[in-house]
Amino acid sequence: MPQLLEIAAGPVRLDDARRGTTRSVDLQSYRIGAFPVTTAEYTVRAHGHFDGDSNSNSNSNSALPDADELPVAGVRWIDAITWCNAASIAAGFEPAYALDEGTVTWRLHAAGFRLPTEAEWVRACRAGTDGARYGELDQIAWSAADEITGPQPVGRKNPNAFGLHDTLGNVWEWCWDRLDPARYGDYRVLKGGGWADPEWSCRAGVRRGDAPDARLEDTGFRIAQGAPGPEGQGWSEAEDRRRAATPGPRPVGWTPLASA
Repeated sequence: MPQLLEIAAGPVRLDDARRGTTRSVDLQSYRIGAFPVTTAEYTVRAHGHFDGDSNSNSNSNSALPDADELPVAGVRWIDAITWCNAASIAAGFEPAYALDEGTVTWRLHAAGFRLPTEAEWVRACRAGTDGARYGELDQIAWSAADEITGPQPVGRKNPNAFGLHDTLGNVWEWCWDRLDPARYGDYRVLKGGGWADPEWSCRAGVRRGDAPDARLEDTGFRIAQGAPGPEGQGWSEAEDRRRAATPGPRPVGWTPLASA
């Protein structure tokens, strides 16, 4: 299983340039992966094999040296959710997610593996810093500046002060949160930037998103663990529904989250 690091309770600031908002979130302690989930971890678990989604391109780099150390890429958000549940069962934890005909519900009390919330991801990435990055880009992240054509083995660039590697660059990482339920329905947040992205994309505050079933060649995930209790570590289903239900005319292209 991926190596998990303990992140102490504390505040984190979240900026949303798209909406022009800033908010502060107080997080409980939690654990998060020191690295993005690798190809080897995605396909093999402690007692047998777990292939995840057999149609993913997670093994597309299998002919390359250190292929098992590459971050898994081309993984849909729903694939990451399914993997977290399977890994939780294998490790003896209650799965964090309930899946019902395409609907995913987070069991907040469950101790299983899960995707980090955006707030958890940002706190872990910043590691006590407040700038765009926790170090010089070429020292901490694989990006377009490296002139590479795909993901690189995890852990080859410098970690941040919390010991996390590759939070910026290499592959974008799925988070649990919706990007903006008023504009983009169930689209989920992506963080961190990827190997082909320019410097401005590889910043802790940058937000990108896509549909839960979208397969993006530069996208993987990192896992978290820790039952947050009645609050969702900076995320709230009720707040998402409130945002999506904002009255008044909607600009062309807005597709609010369906009421349910």
